[in-house]
Amino acid sequence: MNDYFDRLETRSPDEREAQQFAHLREQLRHAKANIPAYADLLQGVDPESITDRSALAKLPVTRKSEMAQAQAKMPPLGGYTDLQGRALPRVFASPGAIFEPQANTEDFWRTARALHAAGCREGDLVYNTFSYHFTPAGFMLESGAHALGCTVFPAGIGQTELQVQAMGHLRPQFYVGTPSFLKILLAKAKEMQIDVSSLRLGLVSGEALPEPLRLELSENGVEVLQAYATADVGLIGFESESRQGLLLDEEILLEIVRPGTGDPVAPGEVGEVLVTPLRPGYPLIRFATGDLSATLEGVSSCGRTSPRIKGWMGRADQTTKVRGMFVHPSQVATVVSRHDEIRKARLEVTRVDNADAMRLLCEMSPDSNGDDDLAQAISRTVREVCNLRGEVGFVSADALPNDGKVIDDQRPID
Repeated sequence: MNDYFDRLETRSPDEREAQQFAHLREQLRHAKANIPAYADLLQGVDPESITDRSALAKLPVTRKSEMAQAQAKMPPLGGYTDLQGRALPRVFASPGAIFEPQANTEDFWRTARALHAAGCREGDLVYNTFSYHFTPAGFMLESGAHALGCTVFPAGIGQTELQVQAMGHLRPQFYVGTPSFLKILLAKAKEMQIDVSSLRLGLVSGEALPEPLRLELSENGVEVLQAYATADVGLIGFESESRQGLLLDEEILLEIVRPGTGDPVAPGEVGEVLVTPLRPGYPLIRFATGDLSATLEGVSSCGRTSPRIKGWMGRADQTTKVRGMFVHPSQVATVVSRHDEIRKARLEVTRVDNADAMRLLCEMSPDSNGDDDLAQAISRTVREVCNLRGEVGFVSADALPNDGKVIDDQRPID
């Protein structure tokens, strides 16, 4: 299993970055000239000037809330694609109340790379239990399997007895779906005394894969690796046999930013995942996934040189309601931006004497010390930005947890 999908996986970091930014500039030129939504968003942007990550970080972030508003005004897809006719064979619903196009290109969501890393090979019969209804998950993995030269059984979800009977008859070699459903199928096969031992490998996604569950599946004869993908941008990251975090897909640019902003965090710090897929048709530029993750140092021992992330670490949307007012991570970021002394901040929301209370904990820059005057100034900014009163506290450098939280709602659930 240690052969590679293509030579892109072993490029030098410098070669990868140069080639990816060349593709990005091409994508920006096309989007600005042909895609109505980006013609507006990229007005005044010279695509030729986007040569590195600092320039990329200055481009606007694409968020689902904005896309939903655009789709409501200009159905069906809000002007975010120029696909139509034969170039647009399918449209799907996506979590977040938006709709997504599928282009008429091979492996549009780029899942073949993850399948290959998990051991899927030409001629395999792939048993695909992702849904084919409404959302694109089933088609996402099927298209990748077809690109590898595999046959796919579109099993979908549910009907466990029929599923086990089909597996016993078809003798598939490779499983695709969630790990929890694979566990259910293997248990049902044992109960029904049906031999499904042909199933030896799998690629799982859609939920967490705890190590005890991975071990249980292995003990039942199926070795699985995991992939991280979304309905919007397709494959983002995937495991190799080394199981050292998730390797990034070769056809995306990924950034980790402070939740609610487009500002990159320091390497290794937890933040929101932004993805720019480098394929035409649906050029989601700096798309905010709403997921939290962090980059990993170094390269994988499997020989692939792609950057890596830790995997899914929660959701970045920490919007909460305090005394009847919504407070957003972007508002916390605005407060921080107005005070150069603050390096990092975290808004704690608690309940004191049956009333909501806010406290902004601030890590200070090395040459700054918190005092009463600064605390009062920051408190005034909190009130101006959030329309709510909040206390301010100062903590030592690196005292705040590296978990991506900007708003920590500690109120008990009644």
